[in-house]
Amino acid sequence: MIRLFQTNRIRQIEELEGLWEFATLGEHEDPASADYRYRLHVPGCWEVHPDLLTCQGRGVYRRRVAVSHGGPVRFLFKGVSHTADVYWNGQHIAHHYNAYTAFEALIEHAPPGEHELTVVADNSFHEDSALHIANDYHSYGGIIRPVVMEQLHDVLIERIHFTPVERNGQWHGDIRVVVRSLSEEPQPIRLAGQLAGEQLIFDHATLAPREIRTLQCRTRFHQVDAWDCDSPALYLLAVQLYNDGDEPTDDLIERVGFRTVTTARERIQVNGRDVVLKGFNRHEDHPMVGPSLPVPLMISDLELIRDMGGNTVRTSHYPNDERFLDLCDELGFYVWEENHARGLTLAQMQHPRFDAQCEQVNREMVEQHVNHPSIIIWGILNECASDTEEGRVKYKQQLEQIRAMDASRPLTFASHHRSRELCFDLVDIVSFNLYPGWYGDEDPGELCDQARGWADAAGGAGKPMIMSEFGGDGYYGHRDPGRARGTEERHADIIAANLKAYTERPYLSGMLIWQFCDCRVTESTGWLLNRAMTQNSKGIVDRYRRPKLAYHEVKKYFTGVDQT
Repeated sequence: MIRLFQTNRIRQIEELEGLWEFATLGEHEDPASADYRYRLHVPGCWEVHPDLLTCQGRGVYRRRVAVSHGGPVRFLFKGVSHTADVYWNGQHIAHHYNAYTAFEALIEHAPPGEHELTVVADNSFHEDSALHIANDYHSYGGIIRPVVMEQLHDVLIERIHFTPVERNGQWHGDIRVVVRSLSEEPQPIRLAGQLAGEQLIFDHATLAPREIRTLQCRTRFHQVDAWDCDSPALYLLAVQLYNDGDEPTDDLIERVGFRTVTTARERIQVNGRDVVLKGFNRHEDHPMVGPSLPVPLMISDLELIRDMGGNTVRTSHYPNDERFLDLCDELGFYVWEENHARGLTLAQMQHPRFDAQCEQVNREMVEQHVNHPSIIIWGILNECASDTEEGRVKYKQQLEQIRAMDASRPLTFASHHRSRELCFDLVDIVSFNLYPGWYGDEDPGELCDQARGWADAAGGAGKPMIMSEFGGDGYYGHRDPGRARGTEERHADIIAANLKAYTERPYLSGMLIWQFCDCRVTESTGWLLNRAMTQNSKGIVDRYRRPKLAYHEVKKYFTGVDQT
């Protein structure tokens, strides 16, 4: 499944799900010499195979694809971990860095017939990577998200950007459609669109050779319902492209919702109503499928979150599979989505590729996910060097980049620097990662009050505040009446103490538990060796989604009902 709705009715597309040939590669081995000993499912990670459980490095996938008519062919890769190189009949056609955003591989003049598609994936840590480093989650390898083959014409709709606007009780929509010419000749085009029973009117245009242009329209919508958690109303936005003829030659369909997000009076508002975000940080991780969760498992995660009374997911610490975001749209969950950078020191942020790699992932995240109404916050640079003047320059640069692309959502980042924080004046929401009861013995309520004071003194006065991480380890099945560290009992005590303090503080706009489920971590050097069983065990459910004792404490405080 590519998305939870049909994205095209005119464009010829084919999902390339299924078994692909696979081989491991040496560091400098030519993929042309690969010994394809395996057949692995795409999408999926290679760690699911018993021979490849701890494989890190390069691997190559291969399959045959059929082109029905000559012309442009484009492959959309929704996620390859972590670096990808794509070959068409042995010729290199695309390179992409970052596992968590989509990219294209384009063949402008593909003849009809069968062809060979080859993809080299590399999940190793190397000197050219600023963001993909040994970290507190596992870096799986492979084609971890879906692949789509598109047979195109010379002009196509690249993407759609929808921004809902509410004015005097009436909904309007700003629609920007990016069109792209692959032709060497000028191309006259016109667009037609439909959304919520209204026709979308765009100016006609003639594209210069190989031009990419944005066409815009603003439309008033007379009969639409607002999207929110309680009533997640969604609408299909369909645009057709006409290229010198009466029949459309291309189309693109997005799914959108009408809602606004604001920050006023130290609170977060959705459609003008104050909301409190209650939820979880969540890694895309499962012991049976790694990061490549099928839709039923995604749904199961969200149903468990809802059962506990949660309404929010933070995509720690990377952009998520857009099918999961589709589910959040459809089922009614708020989402804080953030870029891919976690726990980087100033020295790591000064890596020569850091700025460019962050710019890329920020741009791709916003361009690809901007139409999801569930995403109400963009976040960046979790626990990086925002307590330094040099780091502040980079935070400012990235926040300005995202705000220029999408001014309709508030921005934040999660800080653990306490009173040393230097960047709260740059964001709309202040967020703290603090672990009272686990990494220290502070009282959660007193520490939260201190954090509000730190934020106010550092440029965050008047802004909403979120406790973006808190929790402690609890190993599933490890129970002891002595309530020692690591037992389910101690874990439940820590969660209960934190939630009691936070739910009693009306100035808080959110509390996001670290974390929803236990996850695998990278086996490496340094402090990560302290992760028993190479996993982060702070989940409210374990890796198999079995509830721990803390599950019932979360449900009590998030729902306000004690069912014990």
